Amino acid sequence: MDPQFRVAGASDAPLLLQFMREYYAFDGHAFDEAKARSALLAFLRDTSLGRTWLILDGDSPVGYIVLTLGYSLEFLGRDAFIDEFFLRESHRSRGWGRKTMEFVEEHARSLGVRSLHLEVVRANSHALEVYRKLGFHDHEHHLMTKWIEREFAKPRR
Repeated sequence: MDPQFRVAGASDAPLLLQFMREYYAFDGHAFDEAKARSALLAFLRDTSLGRTWLILDGDSPVGYIVLTLGYSLEFLGRDAFIDEFFLRESHRSRGWGRKTMEFVEEHARSLGVRSLHLEVVRANSHALEVYRKLGFHDHEHHLMTKWIEREFAKPRR
């Protein structure tokens, strides 16, 4: 069976927060549920920021993917970032990641997106291989972050 997709709304926040908790634990990130809930609800309520989809196996949610929208002179217009992508372990290595990425790329194109970016943990060689096969390539640039509002800065593990 192929994955199905449903745009997530504010009523899906509890489920998305559970997926986020699982994803952050898998990736080794700290998780502050109150801050995550606030950021998630703000995002879900403003479609100018992007989209979130639940990934479904029949009627059962098994993951989510978040596409954030931006603009880049370097990339000649509207661009987008796959901010978060999580599939439960039971649905990994079954082609669902590739199908989800193809779905998101199609929707990004319909939103006028010219380039699509994502971030991968360097140690996740399987994901790197999948993304490269989908046409993503490495840059000589490094993604760097500075938290402007210290209260939101995530502690390092």
